[in-house]
Amino acid sequence: MSQALQLHRAGPVARLRMTRAQVHNAFDAGLIADITHALDVVAADATLRVLVLEAEGASFSAGADLNWMRGMAAAGEAENREDSLALARLMRTLDELPKPTIARVQGAAFGGGVGLVACCDIAIGVPEAKFGLTESRLGLLPAVISPYVIQAIGARQARRYFASAEMFDAAEALRIGLLHQVVDGDALEAAVDRQIGLLLKAGPLAAAGAKQLVRDVCAHTDGARHDADNAALIARLRVSAEGQEGLSAFLDKRKPNWMTP
Repeated sequence: MSQALQLHRAGPVARLRMTRAQVHNAFDAGLIADITHALDVVAADATLRVLVLEAEGASFSAGADLNWMRGMAAAGEAENREDSLALARLMRTLDELPKPTIARVQGAAFGGGVGLVACCDIAIGVPEAKFGLTESRLGLLPAVISPYVIQAIGARQARRYFASAEMFDAAEALRIGLLHQVVDGDALEAAVDRQIGLLLKAGPLAAAGAKQLVRDVCAHTDGARHDADNAALIARLRVSAEGQEGLSAFLDKRKPNWMTP
């Protein structure tokens, strides 16, 4: 495990903590690989029954790391596709983890950070938390995380927030289904502990199998094909004229050319 991520075990509970507070727990290729590996470790450990996903610092996760974005903006479509598939594997591994999962959202979540929240079975946040699917401001779309975000908030809300990239607060996240509960910061740990207690009261196989039951009922399309198509889409967008302009404007701290001066 790298310094960017910590995995703690306490009896049947695993806590996976992102520790890149200095960059608001933003993703890069290393953190994506570390989280995916840690999730595989948790999945394989029969003694663990619940996973809490959490973060240090002011933000839960700011999405893509600035330097990582800079590198991907300069890379070709094939490299971007492989990079996007790695993120897709992370999201699907979290979404399909054979243990109940809780997102402890102590701060802002943007882009892929929203995807992490959406992939967890239960999400609890503080009133100060802000959220945003901000990719369209860069000429991109939240393609890789879209299956999980749409499952969480519904197609109607996704059409709004994917297109507008507007920020929304914890109250709105609760209203549209991204969060299950909003509590004051000093009550966040108690709220997480309460959910852990409830999950541990359930039969281990039943609690672990609940998400598979929901998945089977919803009968979504083939996961691997969906991941491949979405990774190809984001790769095309990243190397497109609009994507390049959006990324360049973001990195140069200027408005993209489609915004009114």
